[in-house]
Amino acid sequence: MKKALIFDCDGVLADTERDGHLVAFNQMWREQGINWQWSLEQYAEKVKIGGGKERMFSLGNDRDFRAVYPVPESESAWWNIVMGWHKRKTEIYKQAIASGAIPGRPGVKRLAQTALANGWLLAVCSTSAIVSVEAVLRHVMGSELTGQFAGIFAGDMVKAKKPAPDVYNLAVETLDLDPTRCIVIEDTRNGLLAATAAGMTCIVTYNELSKHEDFEEAALVLSDFGEPGNEAIAIGQNQTNVKPQGYFTVDNLERVLCNSRASISTMRSQMPSHTLET
Repeated sequence: MKKALIFDCDGVLADTERDGHLVAFNQMWREQGINWQWSLEQYAEKVKIGGGKERMFSLGNDRDFRAVYPVPESESAWWNIVMGWHKRKTEIYKQAIASGAIPGRPGVKRLAQTALANGWLLAVCSTSAIVSVEAVLRHVMGSELTGQFAGIFAGDMVKAKKPAPDVYNLAVETLDLDPTRCIVIEDTRNGLLAATAAGMTCIVTYNELSKHEDFEEAALVLSDFGEPGNEAIAIGQNQTNVKPQGYFTVDNLERVLCNSRASISTMRSQMPSHTLET
């Protein structure tokens, strides 16, 4: 049976929310002559809304924003404005990624390479637009490794974005995966809820924007995956018997999968037989 390691994009592959998307949103508004800027604290709240267009659209109900911009009463007219803003914001964001100014998070490429070498399929499931996801993936993983990813699934491919499980369900259907043999790497509660709703095991690598969120359902919560010789990773939560030593390895990944499948098997064996039959 195929094993799959599925990465979220923003905040997992690189700190692109703080250093990329937020910067691009604010630059776009300056270019538009709109007296509006998101602070890091404000954006940390907006990140809880899946999708950049949706985050901007929500400003239509913001009294402070309406004081500086004449939001139209028509939702379709407002959406058209947001779409135009988002197109320019995406261009700015892609330029930032291409410049190499935003490094990949520690251990991400190393783990992807070793997982691939050990028979894991690699995929990405994100709420961002496909062009943004592909740009980040190529930047962090390089063209050769990116070309070996089995699938790249983005927010504009599904009806509902995270915390809905749609993008993960799409990956399962397209790649013919068994959700119980998939491990997802997420950085937010929305992503965690999406992955677990799809029946997948989730490891969280938190960042500055998400570190205070509730990750109760995660199998493992880490500061990052780390690198040999660097400072040891921090473990915020561990519901497995896996004990990473300094940095996270593909052996740790295999053990998380085995641990999770064993837990599922135990849970099913304890269910009443009539429940199993239904």
